This record gives sequence, C-alpha cells and structure tokens, in this order.
Amino acid sequence: MVKSYRSSDRIIDIVIVAVLSLLGLSTLLPLIHIVAVSFSDKASVAGGMVTFYPIHATVVAYKAVISDHAFFRAFGVSIERVLLGGALQFVLTILTAYALSRPTSEFRTRNVYMWLLVFTMIFSGGMIPFYMTIRNLHMLDTMWALVLPSAVPVFNVVVLMNFFKSLPKELDEAALIDGAGPWYRMIALYVPLSLPSIATVTLFSLVGHWNAFFDGMLLMNSPDKYPLQTYLNQIIVQASQPQSHLTPDQIKQLAKLSDRTVNSAKILVSLVPILLVYPFLQRYFVTGITLGSVKE
Repeated sequence: MVKSYRSSDRIIDIVIVAVLSLLGLSTLLPLIHIVAVSFSDKASVAGGMVTFYPIHATVVAYKAVISDHAFFRAFGVSIERVLLGGALQFVLTILTAYALSRPTSEFRTRNVYMWLLVFTMIFSGGMIPFYMTIRNLHMLDTMWALVLPSAVPVFNVVVLMNFFKSLPKELDEAALIDGAGPWYRMIALYVPLSLPSIATVTLFSLVGHWNAFFDGMLLMNSPDKYPLQTYLNQIIVQASQPQSHLTPDQIKQLAKLSDRTVNSAKILVSLVPILLVYPFLQRYFVTGITLGSVKE
C-alpha cells in the first residue's frame, strides 16, 4: 500500500530545497562575481558598478595573465606538487589502509597503529615544531617540504580502510585458499573493487594539494618556488598595500589595468585544472564517501 504524501512531508521538502538552494547560491554567486569582474574594464570595477555580469566587457585582464611569467611559473610548481604529492598519497594511503583493515589475528598491533594515527589527526605539534622539523631535515625551499608532511592523510586512510573492511570476507578467503599472498590480494582484489573510494580520496588529495597556500608561505624562501595559491595570496595581499616599490614601467602598466580584474582572471585560470579533473571522479564521489566513512 502506497502511503499518502502528507503536507508535513511537503513542507520539509520545501525547507530542504530552500536551504540547499541558499547554500548553493552562497558558493556560486561569489564565483559569478569574480567572472564578471575579470571581464569588466578598470573604471567599472573601481566605481563598484560590477555585480554579476561584466560592465564594458574586455579581455585585457586575461592578456595580462598570459604575459605574466611568474604566474605560469607558480602554475608549474603547483602541477608538480599535485602530481608528486598525489602519487605519494595514493600509494601510501592504499598501503596503510590495507594493513589497518586486516583483522588483529593477522596484524596484532593494528589497534596501536590505529590509535597513533587518530591521535595525530586530533592533535598536532604546532607550527613552530613543524617548521623546525622541516628545517632540521634540510627540506626548506624544496618540493619535498610541500609533499612529504601530508603524505599519509589520516582521514583518507580511515575512509579507505572502512571500504576495504566492507568487502566480503569470502573473496579474501577464496584468494587465500588459492595461494594468493597479501600483496597479490591487495593489488588484484582489493584495489579493483575499491575504485569508488580510491577515486574519492584521490580527489581529496588533488584538491588539497592544489588549494594549499600556507605551507608555501611558511616553507618556501624563494618566491620563484611558490605554488600557485601562495603566489595568488601574495599578489592579492600586495594589491591592498601601497605600491611605492613599483618601477615606472609597472606603474604605467597598472594605470591601464585594474589589479582586481587581473587577480580575478588569475583566480579563474587557477580553477581550470580542478574543473577538468572533477567530472571524471565525481561519479565515484558519493558512493565512495558514503560507503567508507560511516564505520569504525
């Protein structure tokens, strides 16, 4: 028997749709505003006339971005960071999650390692000890300072570990009877069956590395080695300060451009790689996060 659709259910649905719509607009409208600013001319932006559509549309800001070599140098540093850091996190997350998903009869000290990982997720050593550790390891101003400290993300390990534990034990026992060792079972059995969860944690890893900016400010001494988000943060902070240090040529160029339009164009260009990757992983995202995050 089909239950009637009550008026209270309808009201709850309307409230849910309204709240979700407001949340969606709160994230979408700032992006639309940045798009409008990047395509508007300097006078309209300075006059506060730009809201959600371009005023006196122009692409001069994007021409300035294309000619900015420092921007593309930082872009390349971020690409290198994402590829190297993402690969490290991919391998170490799978290895750690697989080991922790084994029963205590196979891995007796599993709970000890699990508590150590959870402890590091809740408590951190602080910024100064972190900086001193990186300095004593002679990794300052190197790519390794950006990728090694986050090589084992505990949250991703927990998500993937729970997904491994949710797989039928009969599959593991059948492979064991056929003589498969731990490495073969992990590579040929667990990894192929866990693609939704692996795609989810991979997306977390790529977005995390791409959006990180503070560690670049803390650990990179040379501006030439700044990742893209650190570079964008620096130019946005500098744009709000007096420009007394600029050369005559730079002042002449700024007279033709607006720092807000150029910075908006740079922010939009920096979003392109994530927007290209996300559609390929999005179909796994919901399945992976719901199956791997609700147990233990």
